[in-house]
Amino acid sequence: MRIALSLLTAALLATPAGSAPAPKWQGVWRNAANSVHIRTAPCGRGAMCGTVVWANAKAKADVAERGGQLVGAQLFRNFEQGPDGVWEGEVYVPDIDRSVSGTIMLEGANTLVGEGCLFGRLGCKQQVWTRVAGKK
Repeated sequence: MRIALSLLTAALLATPAGSAPAPKWQGVWRNAANSVHIRTAPCGRGAMCGTVVWANAKAKADVAERGGQLVGAQLFRNFEQGPDGVWEGEVYVPDIDRSVSGTIMLEGANTLVGEGCLFGRLGCKQQVWTRVAGKK
């Protein structure tokens, strides 16, 4: 018994910290129009962020008209998981060059549903993101 416990302890201590499975929301996602792709990844302590890694010419031009740059912009900022499994944080909306409070929920393995609201629960808009197969 003591040997088995020692072996188990040694195995746990020898497991590299980076071997934990990636969060289910981590990866590359596209919006419904397939005009923007974001990469979601951990940022900070237990938080999740989403950064634009690709955009079509029209989406880039729309943001450039306002003096901004879309690729490289962080759309999901400091999302933290709540007790109900919903992630809460800040959503940057490049169309209006403004950040709003928002939520993200993982629905199945390949769908993220994000929602941002201008004032409390007023002026809310929902967007569905689909996992891009083969992209990490």
